[in-house]
Amino acid sequence: MEECCNTKPKKQHDHAEHDGHDHEHSHDMEDQSTFRMFLPAIISFSLLLIGIAFDHFIQNNWFTGWIRLVWYLTAYIPVGIPVLKEAYESIIHGDVFSEFFLMGIATVGAFAIGEYPEGVAVMLFYSVGEVFQAMAVTKAKSNIKSLLDQRPDQVTVLKDGKPQIVKAETVNIGEIIQLKSGEKLGLDGELISEKGSFNTSALTGESKPDTKVKGEKVLAGMINLNTISQIKVTAEFKDSKLSKILELVQNATSQKAPTELFIRKFAKIYTPIVVFLAIGITFLPYLFVENYEFKTWLYKALVFLVISCPCALVISIPLGYFGGIGAGSRNGILIKGSNFLDILANIQNVVMDKTGTMTEGVFKVQEVHFNNEFNQDEILKLVNALESQSTHPVATAIHEFVGEVDHSIEFENVEEIAGHGLKANINGKELLVGNFKLLEKFNIQFDFKPENIVYTLIAIAYDQQFVGYLTIADSVKADAQFTINKLKSLGVKTTMLSGDKTSVVKFVADQLGIENAFGDLLPEDKVNKVKELKSKNQSVAFVGDGVNDAPVVALSDVGIAMGGLGSDATIETADIVIQDDRPSKIPMAINIGKQTRKIVWQNITLAFVVKAIVLILGAGGIATMWEAVFADVGVALLAILNAVRIQRMKF
Repeated sequence: MEECCNTKPKKQHDHAEHDGHDHEHSHDMEDQSTFRMFLPAIISFSLLLIGIAFDHFIQNNWFTGWIRLVWYLTAYIPVGIPVLKEAYESIIHGDVFSEFFLMGIATVGAFAIGEYPEGVAVMLFYSVGEVFQAMAVTKAKSNIKSLLDQRPDQVTVLKDGKPQIVKAETVNIGEIIQLKSGEKLGLDGELISEKGSFNTSALTGESKPDTKVKGEKVLAGMINLNTISQIKVTAEFKDSKLSKILELVQNATSQKAPTELFIRKFAKIYTPIVVFLAIGITFLPYLFVENYEFKTWLYKALVFLVISCPCALVISIPLGYFGGIGAGSRNGILIKGSNFLDILANIQNVVMDKTGTMTEGVFKVQEVHFNNEFNQDEILKLVNALESQSTHPVATAIHEFVGEVDHSIEFENVEEIAGHGLKANINGKELLVGNFKLLEKFNIQFDFKPENIVYTLIAIAYDQQFVGYLTIADSVKADAQFTINKLKSLGVKTTMLSGDKTSVVKFVADQLGIENAFGDLLPEDKVNKVKELKSKNQSVAFVGDGVNDAPVVALSDVGIAMGGLGSDATIETADIVIQDDRPSKIPMAINIGKQTRKIVWQNITLAFVVKAIVLILGAGGIATMWEAVFADVGVALLAILNAVRIQRMKF
């Protein structure tokens, strides 16, 4: 969180390393119980109430002079000393005009003119505000802490068939981990047991069990739900998906939203101006007022100082953004900075890929249509062997349909042609496997109209002749329809761009109610479509896999990666990563952005309006130090309470 007075950065907990500067004593308070945090304020408040009772309600003739001063000083010390210490340290670090400095001179000044109760009250309520701030920050950090708790420091490794407990960071790639029922996995790996069921909530925000079979990936943070499982380690501790996610969330606050950056600069300029105005209020009336009384004008200047303190803005705004990032991570949405929350709030267009974004990306071969002159089994063997060199979902579908790959088949000059397919030579003959654009590119003649079939088609040519095609189907995700409906209700336009053939893309788009859909696109075609939207001065979010679509992601205002668990590159490339592959998280992310912006602007409006009213009253001599306390600390507390609301919202 950005610190409310811009002091120099100090050492922070490892789990909360942000750009910005935090209160030293706020961090000290984070590790204490609630009672201990409030104890100084409780002591101060009790002594203040007793002092006020002696002043106004209990008749006595001894509560005067130095006794009264010592009493109120004793009430002041528990809450005042930590703040005065912060003011001193801020000055040493070159930040003279800090909020601590404002509070220090306001309260010391109140004591200097004999307004002891007001001096204690200002510092007391300010300290209570600090405690609430520390509690709010702790609450906002709880999501990151809970993620850290999901990353065990120790794992059980099988060495010579015997289980040994070792530190997770010492485990090497290739070693075998034994995971008991109920245990959390410490490193990424591959399941070598036949089957396993895992709770993936640390990574996706969803506690629904995920069943894995032998050979599938399992990730650090997953909890084994049934029998003992054995996992072969595939990544070091520091390179696990969970480690990358934690690093991403911890560093999220380094990218500040424009509003946040403005408030930071505003406070640096505003605070010195306030101090010099207060000096002017104290001394300038001497030149213009006939019956000038130093004590009266000093009191007015002190009231002005307390009212003008910008802490409500400088505390609550970063806290609001941090809460938004926390709300996202709690729901399995990783937002790389508060600036992206602002962009999300203003998004006008969501442009999405089809395969793996709105559809499952799990293809199945439906039919095989080959010309009779070709041996179907022989051609399929060749196609299966060639596709085994690709990671595309289509390759997986062909492999599942054909069966084991014949590794004795050796290709020459294998080439992947972006947006088209694969080309290779075998036995001096050319094999082409891809879409019909690939066949057109190599001048292969075919008497067939691919646009008439509402399936994904894999065209095959061998030895310059058209062999035939496979039809492949993909199913729409369960929450895809809800996603489009929700985006429309948020006033966001939807466009689908895909390299798949136009008839398939249009069919899926019509099914879901997507407004614009374009198929048969190469990566550069997608870039041009996004450029068209941006040329109309419209903001664009692109949703895809974050790797193949890197140029479009870079061009869009915000890049959203689906299925972030599948690829390290998606986590690094995209601005926002949706961890559980569910498109319904797209409108949820936009809604989090909108709610965060709403709360931030509510706080800005509240702070300025209340402070302006009390400043006018103060200038007229109506507002006292008590009203000043409300204008500063009261507004700050209200703003903090408003900022933490986002952490309780359901999206």
